[in-house]
Amino acid sequence: MDDTTLEALTPEGIAFVLHPAGFPIRVCAWVIDALLQGVLLIAILIAGAVLNRNPGGWFMLIGAFVIDWFYQVLWEVFGGGQSPGKRAVGIQVTSADGSPVSPGASFLRNLCRFADSFLLLFLIAFLCMNCSAGFRRLGDWVGGTLVVYRGRGRGAREASLAWLGRTAPIAPPRPLSLEERQALLMFARRYPLLGKERADEIAAPWIASLSAGEGAAGPRPGLCPSDQALGMARWCAAASPEGLA
Repeated sequence: MDDTTLEALTPEGIAFVLHPAGFPIRVCAWVIDALLQGVLLIAILIAGAVLNRNPGGWFMLIGAFVIDWFYQVLWEVFGGGQSPGKRAVGIQVTSADGSPVSPGASFLRNLCRFADSFLLLFLIAFLCMNCSAGFRRLGDWVGGTLVVYRGRGRGAREASLAWLGRTAPIAPPRPLSLEERQALLMFARRYPLLGKERADEIAAPWIASLSAGEGAAGPRPGLCPSDQALGMARWCAAASPEGLA
């Protein structure tokens, strides 16, 4: 029942710690979302009563279906992995490696919700979450997702790159390959989960390598390796189609 930590490894080999959310906090999020879904259903019933015709009945059925099956998916995909209930308690859905959840993974994890809540007892979800690393319910195993605390950890900030817009861009000391640009952007995306010391440890060899070529400028004086890497990531993000999303 207690929350714990889980070590994850990114595709580029960066190790960091995630903080999975346990059963009690996820129940709180579910209750909030269930209340909001109830309000939406009541609004649909009122709209159907106002129509007072057969089309109104179809409208209610379609609305109830959309809310039941796509409420969580839409919030997780377009709301940064957070439904209103999850946002209220400070948790979010991510992929198993800590990256943002994909539409397919979100749909799969919510498709299995009916199995987790069989007969509304939630016994399957309870057993899966308390017998697995990362408190994964059945839907999380199928979708390859985790539910973690948002912003917990040393030096944690927002998981997206939106916060990087506050960082001053630093032009790289030499032209970068596509792989190097992607590595810098990935480093920036993982930075909130790493902590300052670990981020400096990872960034130091990069900065030394980028500054070692012929004609390359040396490291910026007065800036730690992670700050230099973030500045170059900000420079890359400004020129990337992905931007800071």
